[in-house]
Amino acid sequence: MLYVILKAVHIIFMVSYFAGIFYLVRIFVYYKDTDDFPDPKQNILREQYVFMARRLWNIITVPAGVIMLASGLTLIFLNFGLMKSPWFHLKLTFLVGLALYHYWCWKKVLHLKNLSGKSIETKNIKLRQANEIATFILFLVVFTVILKGAVLAYWWQLITGFILLVAAITATVKLVNKNKAGR
Repeated sequence: MLYVILKAVHIIFMVSYFAGIFYLVRIFVYYKDTDDFPDPKQNILREQYVFMARRLWNIITVPAGVIMLASGLTLIFLNFGLMKSPWFHLKLTFLVGLALYHYWCWKKVLHLKNLSGKSIETKNIKLRQANEIATFILFLVVFTVILKGAVLAYWWQLITGFILLVAAITATVKLVNKNKAGR
């Protein structure tokens, strides 16, 4: 019973963590969107976005990530047989990618805090594309966990589907950004 309860806790905090990561990078996009705003409006919004990013990071994203990690490690400890499963190694590989993305977000939060109202150097389109990385990782992890061994058996179909998904999302982001620039 403890294992099932821990799994539920792990899933709940995984959802909370991803919600935080999704919204955090969106805040970076909103901050960048203020580049062309007049001075008083720009300063007020940028101050608010920095405040929101720091609060989101410190109060939701990091605590949820810590609980997600702790519960995940406990699940592995309670069921060490997972470490013998090739699909689980694949999941762990995707989680390394998530850790790198988490580190990038953390550095961006610190950078935003230290900008003192100046513009982010990163192009708007790059921030919008970076906003989708967590979505891709979420897809990879969830499909791997749900399909388990079938992920390895049907790897080429899944890769093809994933590439099509990435292409569709990337095209949508570019289209939305192009339409926004035309206004």
